[in-house]
Amino acid sequence: MLRADTPAGCRLALRQEWALDCHTALIHETPPLTPASAAISLSEEEAALLASELKQQLRSGDRPAGDQDLIEKMVAGLGDPRGLMRLTFAESLGAVGPAAVPALCQALRSHANVTVRRAAAKTLTLIGDPVALPDLLAALLNDPDPVVQGSAVGAMAATGECAVEALIAVLSNAESTTMHLGLASWGLAFVGARAPEALRRAARSADTEVRTAAIAALGEQIQSLDDDEARVLVIEALADPAEPVRAEAATLLGKLHDPIWASPLLQPLLRDRSDQVRKNAALSLMKLRAMDAITELEVALAAEASDQVKPVLQVSLQQLRKHQRAVDDL
Repeated sequence: MLRADTPAGCRLALRQEWALDCHTALIHETPPLTPASAAISLSEEEAALLASELKQQLRSGDRPAGDQDLIEKMVAGLGDPRGLMRLTFAESLGAVGPAAVPALCQALRSHANVTVRRAAAKTLTLIGDPVALPDLLAALLNDPDPVVQGSAVGAMAATGECAVEALIAVLSNAESTTMHLGLASWGLAFVGARAPEALRRAARSADTEVRTAAIAALGEQIQSLDDDEARVLVIEALADPAEPVRAEAATLLGKLHDPIWASPLLQPLLRDRSDQVRKNAALSLMKLRAMDAITELEVALAAEASDQVKPVLQVSLQQLRKHQRAVDDL
């Protein structure tokens, strides 16, 4: 049997849950959330008693029973107004594991109490089961609460490679809002080096949003995996016809702490036709303390026509000259 935490298991789970087509089944056919009342509710006294029992089990290393009645009560406890109580219920549901996923997904999709929906998404992050991906995606796209949306993306990213196709589907969908795009980009970056091949494919997507997000997410695998193919993708992105992709690649180079490699790549971008790309290139050179770029920055500043870019070039030059003086004084 395929395990859900392997790439093959991820793909199988997604096929079973999504009816094969991520772009249509996940986005265009995802039903809106319709909050409804919870089937079970707990009084504050009942919640306190149950939480005390669960906390004792957790302390002793015992996993709470996975029977449906207890799971439903713990899910109901996620709506308790006391934060420590909610934490106990969330940790207990996390300890139950996959058996708690259906009830958590139901709460995420349909509970009227936004506190429960928020806590359900955060608890699904603890479990990291790809079976929850369709419901997490529905919450991202349809829940009116931004905290639920953000927590849903966090839970998606916790599944690793399994989440990549869903996140790419959001990025490439014309109906995605700015909020959706930002959260999906963050989720893809969070997955990072856990899905190197998927990110490499995404970096060559025909969709600008997908390429931009994928380039932003390549940093971890370049640093942790020393991925030469990912480096090639970043170099290609510097010449991408789309401004956001070039700008993101310029920013990424400033985060990789490799001035010997990055500085020669960044300096030509000081003459890019895009104001944003020129600014990002100058800032990255400053972050890298690329003193070899001082002359090129001086030339760029003398030729710069944009009042938005000039101050950035000036600050970068000031910082690099300051660093150069400090080195010379050693």
